[in-house]
Amino acid sequence: MSSTTFHPSVAPVPLKQDASIIALVGLAHAASHFGHLLLPPLFPVFMVEFGLSFSQLGALMSVFFVVSGLGQASAGFVVDKIGARPMLFGALSLFALAALLASTITSYSGLVMVAALAGLANATFHPVDFTILNQRVSPARLGHAFSAHGLTGNLGWAAAPVFFVGITAMSSWRTAYLAAAVVFVLVLALLVVNRDKLSTQVAVQHPDTPAEHSMAFMKLPVVWWCFAFFLLSTMTLAVVQSFSVSILKAMHGISFESATLTLTAYMLCGAVGVFVGGFVASSARHSDRVVALSMAAAAVLLALCGTGIFGATLTMVVLAATGFAVGVGGPSRDMMIKKATPKGATGRVYGLVYSGLDTGFAISPLVFGAFMDRGWYSATLIGAGAVLLLSVVAALGVGQRTLKPVVKTAKLA
Repeated sequence: MSSTTFHPSVAPVPLKQDASIIALVGLAHAASHFGHLLLPPLFPVFMVEFGLSFSQLGALMSVFFVVSGLGQASAGFVVDKIGARPMLFGALSLFALAALLASTITSYSGLVMVAALAGLANATFHPVDFTILNQRVSPARLGHAFSAHGLTGNLGWAAAPVFFVGITAMSSWRTAYLAAAVVFVLVLALLVVNRDKLSTQVAVQHPDTPAEHSMAFMKLPVVWWCFAFFLLSTMTLAVVQSFSVSILKAMHGISFESATLTLTAYMLCGAVGVFVGGFVASSARHSDRVVALSMAAAAVLLALCGTGIFGATLTMVVLAATGFAVGVGGPSRDMMIKKATPKGATGRVYGLVYSGLDTGFAISPLVFGAFMDRGWYSATLIGAGAVLLLSVVAALGVGQRTLKPVVKTAKLA
């Protein structure tokens, strides 16, 4: 922004240094996605343990993502002021506390508290991660950095169901949460040891330039189109994460273990898609079109799963393939946001835009949880596909408006 300046190093960055930064940020991102699924894999257990409905379970995720969304929009401003590293360390500490609390709960109100604390922990990750990557990684390697970032996130999602269900089967769900707390502490310790690689520079106000309001970036329409894209695309992901296991059991009689493995396969296919998408993002001129094509393909596959025409086995395969289609568009999505971001406002823009992700996660369980309580399992998947198709419109809207803010952001940059 005209009133702020960043002073990144202009010296060529060695591949080893870029790789280590990408790996550390990726590990943190994997931990945050693992934390997303602190509760959902054990929803069937909680239904029996505490006598809960699908709507009550959906409300837990709404609490998580309302807190995360409000916190994320605010966290971006803090990241731009004090840097990303302190926020990252604090977030991992909160996730560890949430897991410890989860191991002690005895009622639904305890689950609500866990959801709120984990949501607060999750709030900082996207503005933190992308501030570090955009400042510390060479521009030529950013496409691959975004790919690695998305891939590790999917791996975190894929690990959570296996981790929680596996330890619960061998011991108990309380032991699973104690083990999760240990995982978060170990990740935090590794990042603290390598803290020099995670430092970022903050905005510096020049005394001879007029101060610009920190909310000025919100006047840009493209920012809100980005927000809309995240809200819509995430509503679909929330359905897969929260209800796909129950849908597969209800529609096709698939066992709890097999349905959980299908969710893990979805996440792993998403990780493979993100890896492929990194190469696509590095060479594609129109990131928005890549995103639109990927989401359109995923929407069709998801809707087909909802019709029930595939049968049990093929439905599991196609649902997993949906993860691949979404994953391919992931790195291009992050490049799309980067192109729309004014200079000097990375934390704020990513914080606001990615709060659309949290908003989608908060709304979706309430809407589709009501569908599930009425036994509308097919309509839940078809509806999720329809919402994902709407995100295609939003992605193309971002692309159409990205060039226009370039002139406007000359005043902001």
